[in-house]
Amino acid sequence: MAYLLALDQGTSSSRSIIFDQRGNIISTAQQEFTQYFPQAAWVEHDAMEIWHSQRATIQQVLQQSGLQAQQISAIGITNQRETTILWNRKTGLPLGPAIVWQDRRTARQCEDLREQGYAKLIQEKTGLILDPYFSASKIAWILQHIPDARAQAQRGELAFGTVDSWLAYQLSGQQLHVTDVTNASRTMLWNIHTREWDKELLALFDIPRSLLPEVCPSSYYFGDCHLFGSAIPIAGIAGDQQAALFGQACFRTGMAKNTYGTGCFALLQTGAFCSHSQHGLISTAACQIDQHPQYALEGSVFIGGAVVQWLRDYLHLAPSAKDIDALASSVPDSDGVIFVPAFTGLGAPYWDANARGAILGLHRGSSAAHIARAAIEAIAFQTAELLMAMQKDSPTPILELRVDGGAATNTTLLQFQADLLGIPVVRPRVLETTALGAAYLAGLQTGVYSNPEECSALWQEQQRFLPQISRTQADHRLQIWKNAVARLL
Repeated sequence: MAYLLALDQGTSSSRSIIFDQRGNIISTAQQEFTQYFPQAAWVEHDAMEIWHSQRATIQQVLQQSGLQAQQISAIGITNQRETTILWNRKTGLPLGPAIVWQDRRTARQCEDLREQGYAKLIQEKTGLILDPYFSASKIAWILQHIPDARAQAQRGELAFGTVDSWLAYQLSGQQLHVTDVTNASRTMLWNIHTREWDKELLALFDIPRSLLPEVCPSSYYFGDCHLFGSAIPIAGIAGDQQAALFGQACFRTGMAKNTYGTGCFALLQTGAFCSHSQHGLISTAACQIDQHPQYALEGSVFIGGAVVQWLRDYLHLAPSAKDIDALASSVPDSDGVIFVPAFTGLGAPYWDANARGAILGLHRGSSAAHIARAAIEAIAFQTAELLMAMQKDSPTPILELRVDGGAATNTTLLQFQADLLGIPVVRPRVLETTALGAAYLAGLQTGVYSNPEECSALWQEQQRFLPQISRTQADHRLQIWKNAVARLL
């Protein structure tokens, strides 16, 4: 039996999961790490804490499983995307805090570029909307605001990476400086058509080329990890959402998935065709297992499951996320309460970096349960807008939505999602599809799997949620939601 180790480095925690070659979970470990909010709309992580938490979970799953490093066929890495880390090549130390994908400090810079007419150029080259979400403006901010950063970068002393690059660097004993096409495509510096770092964009953001990692396919032999007693090939890297698309076996054009994590991310597989959205979505690289590029349409919601954490940690409505879910399920609906959790702006299809959250429709009878219910419904409303935009951009109908992520265990959420969309929402037997996608990529490179069809055959449905309300009722609810959002724009 072959075993694959998937590192799933997320926005709020680091996880390691060992899978057998049939896609069964053998062992799993998770460790949360600190979220820093130094100013309004700023979000930071400690890159060393990310690495230490990830390393600790690797050691834990190896110990729990009783497996030795030499029994692990390969490591696959999947990661929170766009989060930006610069480090010193000689010391291996981060230059400062990691700027998280949710961070909006560069909204003014992006607005200036938009006013100067660069939005169209950036979208044509990268498939992305000009927005602080992506890495380019974050790198530029670090070079401008951290003392001596630009001088060090110009001397070639610094390296930039998204979290996958940072983990590969640490796992390899500070030897590798690599990334894959899916993560490169989220930097706003990678040309998804020529498939190279774009000189014009580097000049626009004033970023030295020497900072950037080597870009490889997602299923690829990147190098070895020697930290756990025996060499283990690092053979798969993909950004978390593209990894989830792969783990959900959405290999055919027109297949779609949504991940309910800290944010919500819906992806539609478009194959070899790079589709340009007319409805506020972005074009992005999908997982690449050979030299042939693959693409997807994506819609991003910045605050998904994080709204439940906010209710737990800041409003103290309940001691755990599970208790918040139970509170929300204790009432049949939100009784007119609408919660728009635009804590860090609005993502697709609005792309408003300056929007802020609001709870609307409160009355004397509104309770904590109604607010919790409105928060859960907000996750589904935001996802529904993504899927509806995708359907407008897609030449083929979306017949079902495959779902994963922590909040996908919430049956109230998934039933409401199916009601809004009017299509089946399908939960797989293995919900850890992000990590599973990374494992599949690593397994394909090392011969554990011969082709993607073997991976597809392992996918199994656990539960299917069918719409239970009419389209008229669903459209009415969606219109109330859109009216609430319009008040924040």
